[in-house]
Amino acid sequence: MTAKAPVTTIDWENLGFDYMDLPYRYRAYWKDGEWYKQGLEEDANLVINEGSPALHYGQQAFEGLKAYRTKDNHVQLFRPDRNAKRLQDSCDRLLMPHVPVEMFIDACKEVVQANEEFVPPYGTGGTLYLRPMMIGVGENIGVHAAKEYIFSIFAMPVGNYFKGGMVPTKFLVSEYDRAAHRGTGASKVGGNYAASLLPGSKAHAAGFSDCIYLDPVNHEKIEEVGSANFFGITKDGKFVTPKSPSILPSVTKYSLLYLAEHNFGMEVEQGDIYINDLDRFAEAGACGTAAVISPIAGFQVGDTYHEFYSETEVGPVTKKLYEELTGIQFGDRPAPEGWIVRVD
Repeated sequence: MTAKAPVTTIDWENLGFDYMDLPYRYRAYWKDGEWYKQGLEEDANLVINEGSPALHYGQQAFEGLKAYRTKDNHVQLFRPDRNAKRLQDSCDRLLMPHVPVEMFIDACKEVVQANEEFVPPYGTGGTLYLRPMMIGVGENIGVHAAKEYIFSIFAMPVGNYFKGGMVPTKFLVSEYDRAAHRGTGASKVGGNYAASLLPGSKAHAAGFSDCIYLDPVNHEKIEEVGSANFFGITKDGKFVTPKSPSILPSVTKYSLLYLAEHNFGMEVEQGDIYINDLDRFAEAGACGTAAVISPIAGFQVGDTYHEFYSETEVGPVTKKLYEELTGIQFGDRPAPEGWIVRVD
């Protein structure tokens, strides 16, 4: 058993994005068509059969969301219902049972409440990151769905993604595919991330933050940025993001789409973004739970480098979207109805 992380030793101002063994995690077990033995556990280790389909055939899915401490010392979750529904979609794709939305949200709240002392203080930029996951387990060796499943949520405090502030970074357009066009790209499953390790490492070795993945059919349209969704701000002020059956539907992206349209009156569009049509964009960024928004300085496309707003400064629209969304998440700005779930 690994040693538990003592809260007294945590340097809140210098948190990274690293695993930490907190006192409690939630687990629920599924067999014979129903969930049983649901609740908090203290052991960070799972004991599963060596034939478990999660180990051999990738029958597993996961999520990522955060708990935020507000200025008045409350703790809240951001749109956990969207993560619950996305996990259900991933489970449908991999023939796994659903975790009901209410059960998912209650489990997240239980984990946060049990580990509340590990939610970073307001003003540090830190959050409590939650990792819900579903794995197929049990005695099995044939290529078919498991007969038993474990749903688990563990947590760890993580720091502000941007040390020293947001700085635009460069990305390399990859020759590799992240997922097949009618495969599991729209599901949050481990195989998609395993497939990204090699192209990601090559991009890092070449001095880039990560890869830009194009559509797997013709390699003409932008799909994802590493493990995040892409967005661009056109020169006439439109918020544009790709739409494809192989893109993971980011909770952050759909939140930004809403805020751009309803809070800032911007025209929004989901559609094809061709790699040879980058001149239409004044700004660009990647969005996801970890970074919220990562501004993009430019793309390396073969022998050509395309710069967006700046290699050193964040564009004004990207900046205001970031401030609006993080303001909502930390309770400093009003949230659309249903976006915030109080934990305490």
